Amino acid sequence: MQDKPGVLNRVASMFRRRGFNISSLAVGHSETLGFSRMTFVVDGDDAIVDQVTKQLYKLIDVVKVSDISKEDVVIRELALIKVRTTPTTRPEVLQMVDIFRSNIVDVSPDSVIIEVTGDEDKVDSLLRILRPFGIREVMRTGRVGLMRGMSKSLALDNGQS
Repeated sequence: MQDKPGVLNRVASMFRRRGFNISSLAVGHSETLGFSRMTFVVDGDDAIVDQVTKQLYKLIDVVKVSDISKEDVVIRELALIKVRTTPTTRPEVLQMVDIFRSNIVDVSPDSVIIEVTGDEDKVDSLLRILRPFGIREVMRTGRVGLMRGMSKSLALDNGQS
Protein backbone atom coordinates (compact mmCIF):
# COMPACT_ATOMS: atom_id res chain seq x y z
CA MET A 1 0.00 0.00 0.00
CA GLN A 2 1.07 3.56 -0.47
CA ASP A 3 2.89 4.96 2.55
CA LYS A 4 0.49 7.85 3.22
CA PRO A 5 -1.35 9.13 6.28
CA GLY A 6 -4.74 7.50 6.81
CA VAL A 7 -4.20 4.38 4.69
CA LEU A 8 -4.12 2.02 7.67
CA ASN A 9 -7.31 3.62 8.98
CA ARG A 10 -9.07 3.15 5.62
CA VAL A 11 -8.03 -0.53 5.49
CA ALA A 12 -9.14 -1.15 9.08
CA SER A 13 -12.43 0.67 8.44
CA MET A 14 -13.10 -1.52 5.41
CA PHE A 15 -12.66 -4.63 7.59
CA ARG A 16 -14.97 -3.18 10.24
CA ARG A 17 -17.70 -2.18 7.75
CA ARG A 18 -17.66 -5.61 6.11
CA GLY A 19 -17.66 -7.49 9.43
CA PHE A 20 -14.28 -9.19 8.88
CA ASN A 21 -12.27 -9.89 12.01
CA ILE A 22 -8.53 -9.22 11.91
CA SER A 23 -6.80 -11.62 14.28
CA SER A 24 -3.30 -10.24 13.61
CA LEU A 25 -2.03 -7.05 11.98
CA ALA A 26 1.47 -5.71 11.33
CA VAL A 27 2.52 -2.85 9.06
CA GLY A 28 5.86 -1.26 8.23
CA HIS A 29 7.97 0.23 5.46
CA SER A 30 8.74 -2.04 2.52
CA GLU A 31 11.78 -2.44 0.29
CA THR A 32 10.29 0.16 -2.10
CA LEU A 33 10.42 3.83 -1.12
CA GLY A 34 6.93 5.28 -0.65
CA PHE A 35 5.25 1.92 0.01
CA SER A 36 4.46 -0.01 3.17
CA ARG A 37 3.75 -3.69 3.53
CA MET A 38 0.83 -4.84 5.68
CA THR A 39 0.45 -8.39 6.92
CA PHE A 40 -2.87 -9.34 8.43
CA VAL A 41 -4.52 -12.59 9.37
CA VAL A 42 -8.23 -13.06 8.72
CA ASP A 43 -9.98 -16.22 9.85
CA GLY A 44 -12.25 -17.61 7.18
CA ASP A 45 -12.62 -19.89 4.20
CA ASP A 46 -11.53 -19.25 0.60
CA ALA A 47 -14.70 -17.25 -0.10
CA ILE A 48 -13.95 -14.87 2.78
CA VAL A 49 -10.34 -14.43 1.63
CA ASP A 50 -11.53 -13.77 -1.92
CA GLN A 51 -14.04 -11.19 -0.67
CA VAL A 52 -11.39 -9.46 1.47
CA THR A 53 -9.04 -9.33 -1.54
CA LYS A 54 -11.72 -7.77 -3.77
CA GLN A 55 -12.63 -5.20 -1.13
CA LEU A 56 -8.97 -4.26 -0.57
CA TYR A 57 -8.46 -3.63 -4.29
CA LYS A 58 -11.30 -1.10 -4.15
CA LEU A 59 -9.20 1.07 -1.84
CA ILE A 60 -7.23 3.57 -3.89
CA ASP A 61 -4.03 3.38 -1.82
CA VAL A 62 -3.81 -0.41 -1.96
CA VAL A 63 -1.29 -1.41 -4.63
CA LYS A 64 -1.10 -5.19 -4.38
CA VAL A 65 -2.83 -7.95 -2.41
CA SER A 66 -1.32 -11.42 -2.01
CA ASP A 67 -2.92 -14.36 -0.23
CA ILE A 68 0.08 -16.23 1.15
CA SER A 69 -1.92 -18.70 3.25
CA LYS A 70 -1.25 -21.58 0.85
CA GLU A 71 2.27 -20.56 -0.14
CA ASP A 72 5.66 -21.68 1.16
CA VAL A 73 6.27 -18.85 3.60
CA VAL A 74 8.35 -17.77 6.55
CA ILE A 75 6.09 -16.42 9.30
CA ARG A 76 7.37 -14.85 12.49
CA GLU A 77 6.07 -12.93 15.47
CA LEU A 78 7.89 -10.90 18.11
CA ALA A 79 6.76 -10.74 21.71
CA LEU A 80 8.05 -8.93 24.76
CA ILE A 81 7.15 -10.70 28.00
CA LYS A 82 7.64 -9.20 31.45
CA VAL A 83 7.93 -12.01 34.01
CA ARG A 84 8.02 -11.74 37.78
CA THR A 85 11.26 -13.13 39.24
CA THR A 86 12.82 -13.58 42.63
CA PRO A 87 16.40 -14.51 43.42
CA THR A 88 15.16 -18.10 43.71
CA THR A 89 13.19 -18.27 40.42
CA ARG A 90 15.46 -16.14 38.21
CA PRO A 91 17.85 -18.99 37.26
CA GLU A 92 14.93 -21.18 36.17
CA VAL A 93 13.42 -18.36 34.09
CA LEU A 94 16.82 -17.73 32.48
CA GLN A 95 17.06 -21.43 31.63
CA MET A 96 13.64 -21.31 29.90
CA VAL A 97 14.75 -18.24 27.94
CA ASP A 98 17.86 -20.11 26.80
CA ILE A 99 15.91 -23.23 25.80
CA PHE A 100 13.59 -21.11 23.62
CA ARG A 101 16.56 -19.25 22.07
CA SER A 102 15.12 -15.99 23.37
CA ASN A 103 16.81 -12.97 24.93
CA ILE A 104 16.63 -11.06 28.16
CA VAL A 105 16.37 -7.40 27.17
CA ASP A 106 15.80 -5.84 30.60
CA VAL A 107 16.42 -6.86 34.19
CA SER A 108 15.01 -5.25 37.33
CA PRO A 109 15.08 -6.46 40.93
CA ASP A 110 11.66 -8.14 40.65
CA SER A 111 11.25 -8.94 36.94
CA VAL A 112 12.86 -9.56 33.55
CA ILE A 113 11.69 -8.66 30.09
CA ILE A 114 12.11 -11.42 27.54
CA GLU A 115 12.22 -10.96 23.78
CA VAL A 116 11.04 -14.00 21.81
CA THR A 117 10.82 -14.31 18.04
CA GLY A 118 9.33 -17.24 16.18
CA ASP A 119 6.13 -18.73 14.93
CA GLU A 120 2.93 -18.32 16.92
CA ASP A 121 3.29 -21.77 18.54
CA LYS A 122 6.74 -20.94 19.89
CA VAL A 123 5.52 -17.70 21.46
CA ASP A 124 2.44 -19.44 22.91
CA SER A 125 4.58 -22.28 24.30
CA LEU A 126 6.98 -19.92 26.05
CA LEU A 127 4.05 -18.01 27.54
CA ARG A 128 2.57 -21.27 28.89
CA ILE A 129 5.87 -22.25 30.50
CA LEU A 130 6.40 -18.81 32.05
CA ARG A 131 2.83 -18.39 33.34
CA PRO A 132 3.52 -20.13 36.71
CA PHE A 133 6.25 -17.57 37.45
CA GLY A 134 3.80 -14.70 37.01
CA ILE A 135 3.50 -12.88 33.72
CA ARG A 136 3.11 -9.17 34.38
CA GLU A 137 2.77 -7.88 30.82
CA VAL A 138 2.85 -9.17 27.23
CA MET A 139 3.12 -7.24 23.98
CA ARG A 140 2.95 -9.13 20.68
CA THR A 141 3.59 -7.66 17.25
CA GLY A 142 1.28 -9.84 15.24
CA ARG A 143 2.50 -12.15 12.52
CA VAL A 144 4.59 -11.04 9.57
CA GLY A 145 5.38 -13.23 6.62
CA LEU A 146 7.23 -13.44 3.33
CA MET A 147 7.18 -16.06 0.60
CA ARG A 148 10.32 -18.16 0.37
CA GLY A 149 12.68 -17.85 -2.58
CA MET A 150 12.58 -15.34 -5.36
CA SER A 151 9.42 -13.30 -5.65
CA LYS A 152 8.51 -10.11 -7.43
CA SER A 153 9.34 -6.97 -5.55
CA LEU A 154 6.53 -4.62 -4.67
CA ALA A 155 5.21 -3.08 -7.86
CA LEU A 156 1.98 -1.49 -9.01
CA ASP A 157 -0.75 -4.04 -9.48
CA ASN A 158 -4.31 -3.55 -10.68
CA GLY A 159 -5.76 -6.66 -9.08
CA GLN A 160 -5.14 -8.95 -12.05
CA SER A 161 -2.44 -11.15 -10.46
